Amino acid sequence: MSATTLPAAATLPERPLRDETPSAANLAVALQATLLSHPQLHEAATAWVRELRLRLRVDRASVGLNLNGELRAVALSSGLPVAHATPEIERLRRAWFEALDQAASIVFPEPPAQAHPRITLAHSRLRSTPAGAVASVPLVAAGVAIGALCVERDAGPISAAELDSLEHLACLAAPVLNLMRLNQRSWAERLQDRTRETWVAQGRTGKRSAAAAAGLALAVLALWPRDAQVGGHARLEGAVQRALVAPADGFLSQVHARPGEAVKAGQVLVELADQDLLLEAQRWQSALAQHENAYATANAHADRAQQVIHQSRAAEAEAQLALVQMKLERGRITAPFDAVVVQGDLSQTLGAPVTQGAELLTLAPQGRFRVIVEVDERDIARIEVGQAGTLALTALPWDTLPLRVARITPMASALEGHNVFEVEAELAAPGTGLRPGLQGTAHIVVGRSSWLAGVSRRVVDGLRLALWSWWG
Repeated sequence: MSATTLPAAATLPERPLRDETPSAANLAVALQATLLSHPQLHEAATAWVRELRLRLRVDRASVGLNLNGELRAVALSSGLPVAHATPEIERLRRAWFEALDQAASIVFPEPPAQAHPRITLAHSRLRSTPAGAVASVPLVAAGVAIGALCVERDAGPISAAELDSLEHLACLAAPVLNLMRLNQRSWAERLQDRTRETWVAQGRTGKRSAAAAAGLALAVLALWPRDAQVGGHARLEGAVQRALVAPADGFLSQVHARPGEAVKAGQVLVELADQDLLLEAQRWQSALAQHENAYATANAHADRAQQVIHQSRAAEAEAQLALVQMKLERGRITAPFDAVVVQGDLSQTLGAPVTQGAELLTLAPQGRFRVIVEVDERDIARIEVGQAGTLALTALPWDTLPLRVARITPMASALEGHNVFEVEAELAAPGTGLRPGLQGTAHIVVGRSSWLAGVSRRVVDGLRLALWSWWG
């Protein structure tokens, strides 16, 4: 028997009342009146055990009841709180359980002429003095043990007549305590008990009917056709991604955009250091001016050879100056279209050197997305271009988005021990709040089948492959 819970199936026969003497009848009426004078279970049980202690001349009395499937202390004549698990209450619970486990009244020390010896280990430990005595009586209502009553005496034994009187008083008090216990239940406990009573009342016929109905419902669910879906992990990407690279070797001077920011076409995003290019532009401007002056002097002296030389040198200086100016312009990297920066946080690398062709930022157009669905190789044969499906993003689980398969990648890639194919899909109606990089789950409708066929398909395919590998 568990030391913490009281089984609901533990039943005891109710002891029939016998003819009582006037004094015993008065005692029973007085105790019953005390019990009924309080509307709440705790107050009524406390008043009852206190009156019982005085009437039976015992030192302590206590009551434990089955509350929410657990045997708990409800009333102590000593007035100690019952809400805390103290060593004294734990010893009482063990004594109550000892009486309930044996479905009989227990007294320690046992009378010499007792016909059926009982296990009294917990009662012997509960006794406070060597000359004292302890007795416990199960509380039975409607044939079910709902708790136990325990009395303690510090000096002197508890006689058989006193135990007999204690049993009759417990038989009278148990139905009242049980009604108060039931009235204190919460609505959830009442519903649970009502369901259990209805199930038991239906008997075997009702159980068989319920089992047949449940089986029929499962069969209908298993065979009812529904949309067969193939799904997998999905990620949202921009329909087009543009990489902005460094036009030449240099150093980062200014960064005007970070990942996640929306930018406009023509907006300056990154500036490279241009001090060296400005000095070079000044040098070529000076050289161009010198060659133009020399050309004018040669022209004044009608020196045709010098004219040709300085004209060529001036053209060279002009070309070099144009090249430097073009480098200056390319050092200011601008957005080619309205987009969102999806990659490239350069704000912490100002002044760092960059090499020609190094990728600085990645842009994706606003409002134009594609969905990449990772489909297992076991399901890729069922995917076709044009099939419809839905996408549920982790960031927006309440808003599913319709999609359509646009392209199937012909090559598989290994991912976490499985081969997957990337299926590209288009969003039929892009929602609000979407950003490249969001991830979620996509389901693609590949036909109609029953729930049972969908669940067992992979098992059947695995068995077919195993049989083929064994027998060919």
